[in-house]
Amino acid sequence: MELIDGNKIASDIAAELKAEVATFTGRRPCIALVRVGDDAASISYVKKKENMAAEIGMTSRLVLPPVSITQDELCALVDGLNADAGVDGILVQSPLPKPIDEVAVFRRIAAHKDVDGFHPLNLGKLAQEDPTGFVACTPAGIMELLRRTGVSLAGKHVVVLGRSLIVGKPAALLAVQRNQWANATVTICHSQTPDLASFTRQADVLIAAIGKAEFVTADMVKPGAVIIDVGVSRVPDATKKTGTRLTGDVHFPTVSKICSKITPMPGGVGPMTVAMLMKNTVKAYRQNNHV
Repeated sequence: MELIDGNKIASDIAAELKAEVATFTGRRPCIALVRVGDDAASISYVKKKENMAAEIGMTSRLVLPPVSITQDELCALVDGLNADAGVDGILVQSPLPKPIDEVAVFRRIAAHKDVDGFHPLNLGKLAQEDPTGFVACTPAGIMELLRRTGVSLAGKHVVVLGRSLIVGKPAALLAVQRNQWANATVTICHSQTPDLASFTRQADVLIAAIGKAEFVTADMVKPGAVIIDVGVSRVPDATKKTGTRLTGDVHFPTVSKICSKITPMPGGVGPMTVAMLMKNTVKAYRQNNHV
């Protein structure tokens, strides 16, 4: 069994981007990071994004509106960033406080600055295989992990557990694309799929993104399959000082014994999401400034 080291691959991508950014004349690529409120996980995620931007030589602009901000005020703030020629990419950190409509805010971000890849125009470009669009960072990271560990999907059966717009649907669209590393046959499973295990056992590559801790067990996996675990859950663990530990959607102790490759949690898909956000921002800089 080979462990797919997301930290190492993300670090490689950061080094490549650093070398690329060093060749730019004038200002550096800039990402605006909008965080509303003090959700502990959001603070941590945004800090990681700031740190990687600094490591690459990019500029990050942290925008911290008050938690009392209204939907209209947040949309106006996004409009201002859309109009700012010094900003190449915009990320609004999820979750947003209720009753703000997250989808409406994400759609407000101009498509050419939507480095998170959630704008309808970018989702449409993904479906049309238009390379000028931005792909959601987690699915893009999954494809990069597979490519850089030598896993071509051509002729393989990819089973995606989960149908979210953030991971499941874009991951399926990427896997089925006409290119050297894709060309897979794809099945999307979800909460309404009958006899789920009968599908997952057919997978040459299983992408688990349903948000249920350790849901995928060894009896659901074909021996020799490649496992990509997107899940992030905190579960009780009396052996830890905090009383909890982080785990994914896959029961790692048993599944790792029968698969050929697997991403750990943490240290698998997570770092790649941040790396691909930076890659999208550099791409936006190039496209928006005709570099």
